[in-house]
Amino acid sequence: MDFDKRKASTLASLSSNEADKSPKGSLDTPIIPLINALNNHLSYFTTSSCSGRISILSQPKPNPSSNNPTKKKARGGTWLFITHDTADSDSVISILFSDSTKLIQDSELVFRFEPLIIAVECRDLSSAQSLVSLAIACGFRESGITSVSKRLIVGIRCSIRLEVPLGDTQKIMVSEDYLKFLVGVANEKMEANWKRTEGFLRAFRKSQDGTLENATGSKCSVSGGDCNEGQDGLERSFVDAQNIVPSEKASFSRESLVETEGIPGCSLSISQMVIAGEPIERLFLWGHSTCTLESTNKAEVLIFGGFGGSGSHARRHDSFLLDPLHGTLREINVAGRPSPRLGHTASLIGDCMYVIGGRADPTNILSELWILNTLKNEWRLLDCIGSAFPPRHRHAAAAVGSKIYVFGGLNNDAISSSLHVLDTNTLQCEELIAHGEQPCARHSHSMVAYGSKLFMFGGYYGEALGDLYSFDTLTCSWEVEKVGGRSPYARFSHSMFVYKNFIGIIGGCPVTQHCQELTLLDMRSLVWKHVTLSSMDKALFVRSTANVVRDDLIMVGGGAACYAFGTKFSEPMKINLFPLLSLDDHDSSRKLGENEVIKEEEGMMENGNVLLQAPHVGTGSPQHPEMQSLNVETQTGQIDASSWVVKLEKKHAKLGKDILKKFGWLDLERKVYAQEDGLFISFPVTEKFCAIFSEDRFEVLSDHHPSKPFRAESLLLNDMSSSVALDILKEYGATKLPDELVQKRKACKSPLKIMTEAVASLIRQKGLSDKLLEQLPNRWERIGDIVVLPISSFRDPIWNSIGEELWPIIAKSLNTCRLARQGRVAANGTRDSTLEILVGDNGWVDHCENGILYSFDATKCMFSWGNLSEKIRMASSDCTDAVIVDLFAGIGYFVLPFLVRAKAKLVYACEWNPHAIEALKRNLEANSVSDRCIILEGDNQITAPKGVADRVCLGLLPSSEGSWLTAVRALRSNGGILHVHGNVKDTEVELWANHVSKSISEIARSEGHRWEVTIDHVEKVKWYAPHIRHLVADVKCRRI
Repeated sequence: MDFDKRKASTLASLSSNEADKSPKGSLDTPIIPLINALNNHLSYFTTSSCSGRISILSQPKPNPSSNNPTKKKARGGTWLFITHDTADSDSVISILFSDSTKLIQDSELVFRFEPLIIAVECRDLSSAQSLVSLAIACGFRESGITSVSKRLIVGIRCSIRLEVPLGDTQKIMVSEDYLKFLVGVANEKMEANWKRTEGFLRAFRKSQDGTLENATGSKCSVSGGDCNEGQDGLERSFVDAQNIVPSEKASFSRESLVETEGIPGCSLSISQMVIAGEPIERLFLWGHSTCTLESTNKAEVLIFGGFGGSGSHARRHDSFLLDPLHGTLREINVAGRPSPRLGHTASLIGDCMYVIGGRADPTNILSELWILNTLKNEWRLLDCIGSAFPPRHRHAAAAVGSKIYVFGGLNNDAISSSLHVLDTNTLQCEELIAHGEQPCARHSHSMVAYGSKLFMFGGYYGEALGDLYSFDTLTCSWEVEKVGGRSPYARFSHSMFVYKNFIGIIGGCPVTQHCQELTLLDMRSLVWKHVTLSSMDKALFVRSTANVVRDDLIMVGGGAACYAFGTKFSEPMKINLFPLLSLDDHDSSRKLGENEVIKEEEGMMENGNVLLQAPHVGTGSPQHPEMQSLNVETQTGQIDASSWVVKLEKKHAKLGKDILKKFGWLDLERKVYAQEDGLFISFPVTEKFCAIFSEDRFEVLSDHHPSKPFRAESLLLNDMSSSVALDILKEYGATKLPDELVQKRKACKSPLKIMTEAVASLIRQKGLSDKLLEQLPNRWERIGDIVVLPISSFRDPIWNSIGEELWPIIAKSLNTCRLARQGRVAANGTRDSTLEILVGDNGWVDHCENGILYSFDATKCMFSWGNLSEKIRMASSDCTDAVIVDLFAGIGYFVLPFLVRAKAKLVYACEWNPHAIEALKRNLEANSVSDRCIILEGDNQITAPKGVADRVCLGLLPSSEGSWLTAVRALRSNGGILHVHGNVKDTEVELWANHVSKSISEIARSEGHRWEVTIDHVEKVKWYAPHIRHLVADVKCRRI
């Protein structure tokens, strides 16, 4: 029977007057609108449902003498009480404590609340995935797809359950008061269940119009929370859809071949890695991070964190080194390591791995930045300058030079669209305001660096995404890439990698039903190419990692938690990528440029100004004696012996590389790269190679007659001598030339060097002393788009005499349109900025932080970069229906987080600096929260309201003690919370906290309040100065 016939039959039975098979015999009234909406859709019909119920179940006790005890659900039972509405506690008590209960067979009594559950049959996989995505976004986070007899069934469900044993029919083990309490809890859950159900119905109806809303009516595209300790319900639902039932041990051949889709003649070798050292189960992970560590002698994959591991699955903070060549795994034991986490990122800069964010538990999303020095085996927690990273997990990060770029991510229900950059040289972090075609918010996406650009694909934002964006780090602009060929399917929780001139995408959700697909973006032609990995069997590359080690792609971890078969992890795999270099041979025959000619009669190819020796493949006269040596392209100037490469035609690259590696001539510290549209491959060579090939002439092969055809294929690499290897390289037209990448790096100048050279030229023209160059700054900061020079720079008054020419030169050197110099903070009550604009019209800047826009005049207002973590902490507070008084509002440092993120009902903002008030008004309007803020201008001791606040913020440094009395007076009569800021010596934190508590208690008593005053928490915000901490004490005042 097909879908339409089954649907017609089911709907006919629903409309009949006969009772259905449920104990009640009919549909639950509260969900009839939802049932009707689903059944009216062409792709769905419901097969069973329950709107939610509160019940007391009487269940027979298990038979202790039985050798095969039955499961709970198989023991049956009867309901003593059941309702699909809220329960009346008196009715429940009268039933439970009546004498008739004791007459029932000896049974266990269980009080239960069960939420909505609906089974929906779907026409196809696409419609099933859409319904599951919608259900999860609306809070039904345990929804998933199962396949029953080739029918796709979606189960819509969530986890707000309650099950409490009450005793048995002979003895009730709880009191009537406790039972009233249970009924109250169950009723609250029932109301939450109704609200969630109504939200799902509203979202389902609006989804037909392309609008997705959550249960509260606001726009929502969230995957939901976590299930099964680590794997989100989102992955579970999509993996369930594939009906994958793995065997106890996956059936892999040791080495199998897969064919590239539509590209004949190219195959990839795939093998399951055999692991020695640590048990392979320690790599059963997902949500972990990896980096590739390469040195002259070896290349290893550094693995950190994740969920899974051997034994009981949990979040991890272990570090391992995996040697793919030898298959060895060893643990790195490092003291002071980060807490267990998953969903973080790791980026390698030099010898250091930077770990950003992650999730410590379902409610603790991290904003930490850790660094692992791989040479010293030392972990360290870092403090950033400027904007700190907001809490996030499932974000993406990629490194360009010394900078790490971080985009997107998830913080509880908030999906980020912010782009942050960390300069690892200065530890300066900032949120970038980018230009161009901005990507939407997303999580579970992937991002890699290719040259000076970032490439980002996929992710999740209400649905799986299939877009490809690039971000140019030089112009700070996003662009949607327009790429030829068949696009990859939309996905999330996948992996990306860079190999030669390809960007690869592998794995992710939704899992394809029959195979895995390796998708490649050819960066020379910007065309998608696809490789079908049909031998991957049941491997799940979901939240796995992909690392290129030489010519191999190393896949570590991944898997899913599925309703059908529980938790599954993938074993580490190795995919050889070297054959991908031949893909161009199948696209088109070789084309010659306008300046390229073939001189067949001479056996030579002339390409521009470079002379390349073609392979000698036939009989004929021997080569000219001068051609017996390896060709060297000469250039003027001395070139370091470690800055050379050997260039070979691509078709000879594999053999050439094997030869160079065998004799230790391949420099593993530098990268192999392609030239001339991929026709040639350049291999970096060692000083040893340069020394050997520094002579002009070499002896020919002793066993090779020059009149015979040369066949390198007839020689075995293991039996080859270095002289034979030399002649093979010469015979195949190898050319030694300077390393382009090294030359480009040497030619690249830092902004400081550009500035120094430009200023030096100027002062020499003016006849000034070169000693003035000592006053040039070696570091600076950015406020919005203004570069701010330190107060210590350009101190000599003589600089002012050439200012009109000097400052534009500095601005151009630092690539900015606005330039300023920092002054000392004004020693007045309003602590005005004395920033001096050197280039530009005004000092107004826009700064975006945690999704909040701050605008201010940098020449008149200070901005605190180090307080981001505290702003985020305040933003994450639950301030719904709360009234807040901020005694030192400034431009809205904490006012805006309270209003925009914490959803405060009303904020009184006290401020006496007119410049800050101007900025505050602008910021309230820009963030659309001006209707919930009252600005009180003047001295807060006079203007602050009394008896209205649930919270009071006292964000003044070095001390806010002068306003503690004002803060106490602002609280309601029943108390509230004070957030007291202060600068404190690191040895006196406890003394300060006791002083705050005692002082607030005494002030409250003097004001006639009977309050219990306690310090709930002391937050260490930042180091203000050596041994001086910026602290915030959360002081709780509760009426006794």
